[in-house]
Amino acid sequence: MKSLQKVGGFAALMEAATFIFGFALYVTLLESADYGSLDIDPVEHVQFLAENEALMYLWNFVIYVLFGLLLVVLALALHERLKGSNTAIVQVGTAFALVWAGLVIASGMVANIGAGVVIDLYEDDPERAGTTWLALHFVVDGLGGGNEVVGGAWVLLISIAARAARAFPAPLIYLGLVAGAAGLISAVPLLGEAMGAVF
Repeated sequence: MKSLQKVGGFAALMEAATFIFGFALYVTLLESADYGSLDIDPVEHVQFLAENEALMYLWNFVIYVLFGLLLVVLALALHERLKGSNTAIVQVGTAFALVWAGLVIASGMVANIGAGVVIDLYEDDPERAGTTWLALHFVVDGLGGGNEVVGGAWVLLISIAARAARAFPAPLIYLGLVAGAAGLISAVPLLGEAMGAVF
C-alpha cells in the first residue's frame, strides 16, 4: 500500500505539472491566436494548427492523454487510502475518476488524430478542412472539457469521504468540496466557463 501511495503522490504532482504546462502554453500562444474561438474563420484555425502542428500535438498529449493516464494512478491510490470509510462513496467516486480518465484520454487521441486529418485536408481544400476542424473542435470539447461534471463528481465525492475519514488537512478537503461543486455547476450554460475555471 505504501508504494501505491507514493506513486499516487507522484502522479498528483505530475498532474499539477500538466496543468501548469497547459496553462502556460495557452496564455503564451493559444490565447494570443484566439485559437478555438468561434469568432474566427475555422480556416484560420486550421492554418494555425498546420503552422504549430508539433506543439499542438504535444499540448494535446500532455493535457489530455498524459493527464488521463496519471489520473488512473491517482484515483486508485486515493481509493486505497479511503476505502475503509464510506466505502460506497469512495467506490462511486473512483468510478467517476476512471470514467473521467477515459473521456480525457479519448479527447486527446481524437484531437491529435483529427488534427492530422485536418492538416492533410488543408493542403488541397482549406474550406473543407475548416469545416472538419469545426466538427472536430466540438467533439474534443464535448469529450474532454466543455464542462467538468464527471471530474467534479469525483473530486466532490472523494472530498466528502476524506472529510468523514479526516484523511487530509481540513483546508485541502474544503478546497476539494468547492472545486467539486464548481465542476458540477459548470454544466449550467451561463455559469459553465466561470465554474470550469474555478474547477
